[in-house]
Amino acid sequence: MKVASWSALHPGRAIAGWFVFVALCLALGSLVGTNSAGDKDYWVGEAGRAESIATDGDLQHKSAERIMVTNKSDAPLGAEARSAAKDVAARMKKLDPVLHVADPVRSENGKMLMVEVTLKGPRLEAQKHIDPLLETTAEVQKKYADLRVEETGDASVEVGLDDQRADDLATTETITFPITLITLALVFGSVIMVGVPLLLAISSIGASIGLSQLVSHLLPDAGVGNNVILLIGMAVGVDYTLFYLKREREERAHAGGRLSPEALVGIAAATSGRAIVVSGLAVILSTATLFLATDVIFSSLAIGTIVVVAVAVLSSITVLPALLVKIGRRADRKAARAAERGKRVKARKPEETGRLWTALLKPAKNRPVATLVVSVLVMLGLAAPVLGMELRVLSTATHSRSIPEMKAYDRLNEAFPDLLAEHWVAVRSDAGDKEQTREALTALADRAKADPLFSKKQPKLESTDDGLIHMMTLSVPHKLNSSEAQDSLKHLRDDMIPATLGKVDGAEFGVSGPVAQDVDYLKNQNEKMPVVIGFLLLLTFIMMVLVFRSVVISVLGVLLNLLSVAASFGLVVVFFQWGLGSTLFGFEESATSGIGSRVPLFLFVILFGLSMDYQVFVVSRIKEAAMNGVPTRQAVIDGISKSAKVVTSAAVVMVTVFASFMFLHLAEMKQIGFSLAVAVLLDAFIIRVMILPSAMILLGDASWWPSRKMRKAQQDAAAQAGSVPPPPVPSSATTLHLHR
Repeated sequence: MKVASWSALHPGRAIAGWFVFVALCLALGSLVGTNSAGDKDYWVGEAGRAESIATDGDLQHKSAERIMVTNKSDAPLGAEARSAAKDVAARMKKLDPVLHVADPVRSENGKMLMVEVTLKGPRLEAQKHIDPLLETTAEVQKKYADLRVEETGDASVEVGLDDQRADDLATTETITFPITLITLALVFGSVIMVGVPLLLAISSIGASIGLSQLVSHLLPDAGVGNNVILLIGMAVGVDYTLFYLKREREERAHAGGRLSPEALVGIAAATSGRAIVVSGLAVILSTATLFLATDVIFSSLAIGTIVVVAVAVLSSITVLPALLVKIGRRADRKAARAAERGKRVKARKPEETGRLWTALLKPAKNRPVATLVVSVLVMLGLAAPVLGMELRVLSTATHSRSIPEMKAYDRLNEAFPDLLAEHWVAVRSDAGDKEQTREALTALADRAKADPLFSKKQPKLESTDDGLIHMMTLSVPHKLNSSEAQDSLKHLRDDMIPATLGKVDGAEFGVSGPVAQDVDYLKNQNEKMPVVIGFLLLLTFIMMVLVFRSVVISVLGVLLNLLSVAASFGLVVVFFQWGLGSTLFGFEESATSGIGSRVPLFLFVILFGLSMDYQVFVVSRIKEAAMNGVPTRQAVIDGISKSAKVVTSAAVVMVTVFASFMFLHLAEMKQIGFSLAVAVLLDAFIIRVMILPSAMILLGDASWWPSRKMRKAQQDAAAQAGSVPPPPVPSSATTLHLHR
């Protein structure tokens, strides 16, 4: 840990350098801005192929906003409503972002007039130009106070969603910071020590946001990067600092004033600092497997996580050692002044395990077989519901109804049931097949009108001037996320198109649309999931073998991580898919009727990485004791006892941060926050306290197979114990100091 040693010897430069780095990251990020993902970045499967064909002919569907006029009393519309609809249409035509305004359309029940406004440019850029439309709608609403004039569409919903996200993040900060402060105060009992973890976590988050903006110009951002940076950054930033601080304080207590602050920080760097670097690298490598999903959203999640973890690790080996040296020197000066005045300075005693943790570890120590069996059965029982997990894409239809635009979306869907669920059939043919393609499209339209799964209205057909590319829009009179809508897509792709367009030689075609995009996205994820998980398990195993030099420990670590992840997934199913979360916490129905398609894969990767934090930290303490000659059984108890308080503190901070995301309105973030919080609790209090010590006690020296160094250390200790009384095991501080 040469970097940490240099920082400890040059604290002023290290601290200044860190804050210059943070400021530089923020400045450069603000200067270049964020490169957001475009429409093409989301193309997947057949739907993506259809979008490509349509885009080549400039026939792709544009972003559309719908302005609705209804009576507040829900009565049939009269002359005033018709006047309002004409007024809003005329005003919209004058706006620069508007490409086309359709004539007002009356719903079948006569209670709604709808004006469709098509925007210029790519769909994903429409949000940037939506404000004039929203302002115009608001002006018409003021003019016709007795009517309800409202607007909805992908762009306006996204604006409402952004406002909601901002409010939600403020809520999480309100919850997270006070509880984190209280936890740190209880752990350290010092205002200065409380401020250090928070300062480093916040500065790491700031630097990561700036760096992620720079990286977005290499890999576009899907708009989820900052959320994950805040989520993961606060948790690991405080955790890594906790691990470091606790080790430094432990060594300070053992040294009893005999070592300088620089030496103490050097010891902490060689032990906990090394564990932090290893665990951070494990999180980075595991998260990098998300790139194998070849999906822009997963790539954005991976970039956010990798950047913030890398920055948090960097802070722990640069500015943190420097701050600890500064704080240590201040404490030494304070003690020296007290001694000059004749005051007795009370030495800090080494921390004891405490009654709670002694009691918790007693089952594994005294009855390892029973403890292991019962604990594993409990975890398997919690994991059982995962067998019935149902994944679905949480699209626009699943957003919170606290967004006004979503309430308008529901009213629009009710009045025009065949408006929002559409299939877009794109086809490209050779010049010699124009007539045959036209005939096939006519036959397809006739089949759709005669099929009960499709709308009776005439399908819309658009073609390029040369007649080589066509786009046909088929409406479905069912809700976007309904089984009927998915059945219509399957029938269209498997039966109707092969019988029509499939007969045209050389024709290239595909089906896109809101339903098709969701279906293809989920299919792509399911195909890539085994690849990602396979690489993740392999990387985790290799990483642990390199760190602990033990195949047995590595296999055990992978199995325990799988158990922790499976149990947390099982609880996600119970709370969200089965609806227990709605009963207990009042979650919205949209958040509890299914599991977001992106949730399992993202969580699997992140939880494996975060579990490595505890695995590396706890097993490193066990290995350290065993290498000093302590028998494996006692080394397990000693290692877990010494790490118990800091693991608990870190778990409390992590659970607080993750649980705060359950208060967000976005269904996927609720599920991610809940799963992470539950997984950390299970990992800290069942995996590391019950299952890990029980398994290692039963395995004994076999835990370290095939490590020759460990076998020799244990044999030498056993031989010495058999010939002469064993000397007391020196503290890590003394041992490492002598080596230095």
